[in-house]
Amino acid sequence: MPEQHIAEQTLVKQLAVLIRNTTWRCGKLEKSIVKHLHKKHENFGKTGVPVSDMMQNLDFTGEKRNEFLDALRRLEKRNIVRLMP
Repeated sequence: MPEQHIAEQTLVKQLAVLIRNTTWRCGKLEKSIVKHLHKKHENFGKTGVPVSDMMQNLDFTGEKRNEFLDALRRLEKRNIVRLMP
């Protein structure tokens, strides 16, 4: 259990960078994450967005927090988002 908590804390401290702006075969949560990253990158904004800021802006707390982190991992696995330390 403590190892999982440590892994979640390191994930929250990372930057999420949008690689591909595609939401094909994605769920509602994944689409909202990709849309948020695309809006931040629009008009020559920063390419990387801290995961903690995304959680605050998209209002994910409690149980939804774990779903959000799982959705980020799925997006990273599909090469849509890259998580950087």
